[in-house]
Amino acid sequence: MDAIQLLKADHKLVKGLLAELAETSTRATKKRADLLHKIQVNLKAHTTIEEEIFYPAFKEAGKKEEAKMYFEALEEHRAAEDLVLPDLLSADEGSEVFSGRAKVLKELIEHHADEEEKEMFKDAKTLMSKQQLNELGAKMEQRKQKILRELN
Repeated sequence: MDAIQLLKADHKLVKGLLAELAETSTRATKKRADLLHKIQVNLKAHTTIEEEIFYPAFKEAGKKEEAKMYFEALEEHRAAEDLVLPDLLSADEGSEVFSGRAKVLKELIEHHADEEEKEMFKDAKTLMSKQQLNELGAKMEQRKQKILRELN
């Protein structure tokens, strides 16, 4: 699997988990807690492989516009992982506060993933060879599996 296919599969997984979380009621506290754990683990693995492997390769292959996308993507990760997710984790799963924070996280992730897929990944396909993308994908998959083992 090449780097872009791997990242798109991650996007689909996390977006699906967030959609499932958004459908839960305030009474489904155990389900909410389980989904939130899955989201947290998969989001951490995804953002780590992007930040450590994909983004630097993308930035290096590109020019000024790609560097701009690189820094914007890092900030979107920071907003989701360092601001919204910790607030969601601290909220009572049975509260409407939780519901609101889950919705904000979902919208933030969806925006970020859509932007990456429409702009960054499109540019990456132009800037990097199929072989480079395959090599990055293999490296990212290996790193992702290590992270998932550590977090589960």
